[in-house]
Amino acid sequence: MACGVASSRTHFSPLCSDTIPTRSASDKRPSSLSWASSFPIADLNVSLAIASKPALPKESFIQSAWTRRSRGEAAKRPNRKSWKQRTDMYLRPFLLNVFFSKRFVHAKVMHRGTSKVVAVATTNARDLRNNLPSLTDVNACRVIGQLIAERAKDADVYAIAYEPRKDERIEGKLGIVLDTIKENGIIFV
Repeated sequence: MACGVASSRTHFSPLCSDTIPTRSASDKRPSSLSWASSFPIADLNVSLAIASKPALPKESFIQSAWTRRSRGEAAKRPNRKSWKQRTDMYLRPFLLNVFFSKRFVHAKVMHRGTSKVVAVATTNARDLRNNLPSLTDVNACRVIGQLIAERAKDADVYAIAYEPRKDERIEGKLGIVLDTIKENGIIFV
């Protein structure tokens, strides 16, 4: 055994000079107790000649990383959300929710990550209920859009997302609310 190692296990003896890197007097780096100084200096000679690539056996192949789930993986884990579902909350954090009832129009801006309501506007509020002739017409939708935009700006929210529900068209009263919000300086992402 080299350097006086008596057992079959790998063991490095402190007396063995070929297992412990030492610094010579010609080292130009100052000796310090930093993390980087504990590594030995390696003198590597890099040749510019390009070596030919070794041929890979037929059994070995390189698999690329898939960006979408295969059908088999989706069948194994049906409840796993897609990449967009997992990251959309952070890429578009503020969500607009507009609700039309038979008597009122409600709108709110929510933070998706914390589910906190940032801005709210409704025609059921005391000041709007007494001043508007109708609480569900086109004029009420414009007032709600303007109020929600102002209150979102007060909360430092300048970009919001709106996701229409299934089979919902952006027209009529909903289109008026969204257009009024855009006109008042809010960006839809």
